[in-house]
Amino acid sequence: MLRSSQPLTGPNRKRCREDEMLLGTFLDEGERGFIIDTRSAQAAKQARMTGGGTEPKSSYPQWRRLHRPLERGRPLQESFIKLVEACNDTSINMDRWLSRLESCRWLSHVKAALSTACLAAQCMDREEASVLVHGAEGTDTTLLVTALAQVILDPSCRTLVGFQGLLEREWIKAGHPFHLRCAHSAYSHARLKQEAPLFLLFLDCVWQLSRQFPFSLEFDERLLLTLFDNAYASAYGTFLCNNEKERQVGREVGTPRCLCKVKESTHSLWAWLNQPGEEKKYLNPLYSHNALVIWPSVEPQSIQLWQGLFFRWIRSSQYLDEAWAEIQQLVEGN
Repeated sequence: MLRSSQPLTGPNRKRCREDEMLLGTFLDEGERGFIIDTRSAQAAKQARMTGGGTEPKSSYPQWRRLHRPLERGRPLQESFIKLVEACNDTSINMDRWLSRLESCRWLSHVKAALSTACLAAQCMDREEASVLVHGAEGTDTTLLVTALAQVILDPSCRTLVGFQGLLEREWIKAGHPFHLRCAHSAYSHARLKQEAPLFLLFLDCVWQLSRQFPFSLEFDERLLLTLFDNAYASAYGTFLCNNEKERQVGREVGTPRCLCKVKESTHSLWAWLNQPGEEKKYLNPLYSHNALVIWPSVEPQSIQLWQGLFFRWIRSSQYLDEAWAEIQQLVEGN
C-alpha cells in the first residue's frame, strides 16, 4: 500500500518521469495496480486548474484509477456540529431525533470511509494488487483510508502497541495537521476554515470495527475516547503541531533553529499509556488474537451511533463500566 499527494499535472497535463518510474517499480510486467482517489472525478479534474490533477492513463498504463469521494473540510465539520447539537438536545421527540440524525449525515461519512477502506483492503487481499491512495494533499482522507485498511488487514495493528504505532506512522509522522483540524471542538463558537474532524471520523470507524468484531481488537472504547480527548486538548505533546518539521529541531537559512521543541518540552502520550498501571485500563478483556482479515459490514443497519462518545456528557456510563470491570475480573479469574 502506497500513499501520496495528488500529481501536479496542471492544466497543461505535465508529466513527471520520476513519478512514473517510481510507480512502475512496484509492478511486474503484466501486473496491475489500483489508484484510489478520495476526490470525485469532477473535483480531481478541477484541481488541474490550480496545478494539481490525476494520473493520466497514457502515462500510468498499468494502474487503474478509482474515485471514491470522501468529505474532508467544511461539510464534515458542519456534520459533526449538527450531530453534537442534536445529541445534546434532550427536548426533541423520537421522530424529530431520527430526522436530525439523518440530516447531519455523520453516519453516512462513517459508511463512506469504511467502504473506501474495504475497497483498498480488497484490492490488496483478494486481487493481490498494489494500491496507491491519495486525495489532494495526502494528509487527510488519504490517511483515513490507509490507516483503516491496515486495521482491517493486519492483526498487529489491532493490538494496543500496534495501534499506537499505526497512529504514529499514518497520522502523526505522515503530517496530518492536528493543530488546524482540531483547533476547537463542536462546542466552540469559532468556525475556523481549516477545521475538520478527520481523526475523530477515523476513531469512530475503529469503534464500528470493535463493535462488529468484539474479540479482535486488544484495546477497548476507553482508548479511543482518550485519543479523541488528547487530539483536541492534551497535557502531552503527541498531537501538537501540524507536521514533524514543526515538532522537531529544524534548519532555516542554513542555521540550526529549534521550532516547537515538542519532544524536548513535552511528554509522550504513548509513554503514559504504556505504563503497567495505565495500560490495563485500556485492554479489551474479551480479546483473542485473530489472524484473519476482518471485513466489516457497511449496510445501514450495521452502522451505529457511537453513544459512548456523543452521549458521554449527558448519560452516565456507570453501569457499562461496572459490567466491563466484572467481565475483566471473570477473565482474570480463569
